[in-house]
Amino acid sequence: MITHQKLEEASRRLRGAIYRTPLLHSRLLNKQMKAEIFLKAENFQRTGSFKFRGAYNAISCLDPIERSQGVVTYSSGNHAQAVARVAQIFNIPAVVVMPNDAPPSKKSATESYGAEVITYERQFIQREDIATKISIDRNMTVIPPFNDENVIAGQSTCAQEIFEDTGPLDILLVCVGGGGLISGSALAKRKLSPNCQIIGVEPSTGNDVQLSLQQGKIVTIEVPNTIADGQQTTAPGEKTFEIINDLVHSIVTVTDNEIVTAMDYLFRFQKLVIEPSGASAMAALLFNKIDCAGKKIGLTLSGGNIDPARFSNLMSTHTLIRL
Repeated sequence: MITHQKLEEASRRLRGAIYRTPLLHSRLLNKQMKAEIFLKAENFQRTGSFKFRGAYNAISCLDPIERSQGVVTYSSGNHAQAVARVAQIFNIPAVVVMPNDAPPSKKSATESYGAEVITYERQFIQREDIATKISIDRNMTVIPPFNDENVIAGQSTCAQEIFEDTGPLDILLVCVGGGGLISGSALAKRKLSPNCQIIGVEPSTGNDVQLSLQQGKIVTIEVPNTIADGQQTTAPGEKTFEIINDLVHSIVTVTDNEIVTAMDYLFRFQKLVIEPSGASAMAALLFNKIDCAGKKIGLTLSGGNIDPARFSNLMSTHTLIRL
């Protein structure tokens, strides 16, 4: 069980190690949505996404001897970079299992932090199995991307900062992959904003968490066909789903074209470069997936790890929807 004390310990542990990212406010957006909107810009976090929070907390919690032997993880990119950078900070070895279709910029960034990258074909091999074998062969500790209490506690600090800066919210919109960020957000709201509705956002072709919440059990889907590479999970974790099932209000979905339109909006009007997975919550807001009129709403821009060529390509190959 993840207690509020554990969340507070994570917050203290991360103080000075992470950036307290800005909470942005836009008069234009407020006028368009007829609501008071706050954007949590995690693209300005270390390694470019919220994932640094969970990775740093989890690795910090390891016994020093255990930590010195190194860590192994599996990720399509953002958790990979976070674990690699934290391992570099602690001067320990790191191995990262990444799908062979992960964005090249994320793979090269992970390697630049000194991690060893091992690729696999996600359609045929379970990444958890590869990481488990490496952990046994090399006596390393596995740092899961979301299904881990210390990772979840670390991710909760994002919502903690939001609530501390805004006070109670009516709704918090959260991008959802494996569920680490939304689980941490839901735990944080219990004390800091108990009446806030936590609403997750997934790609319409990768709605494993939505289906799981609707059916009250973990549902596994095929690898989603979506531009949101950070949201190509096939099922929530047991730990994340338990929290989601208990504390999350609902999950909504957005299309790839809606995501690209949100990326374009953030670039043009907020001067922000946000990756597809990081823009899904914004897409849900812009395309009225929730009733927001007259409400006080926070949302996560969970990451900005996208290279200029891919950003430009997405803008030219997808239909931008007129808002």
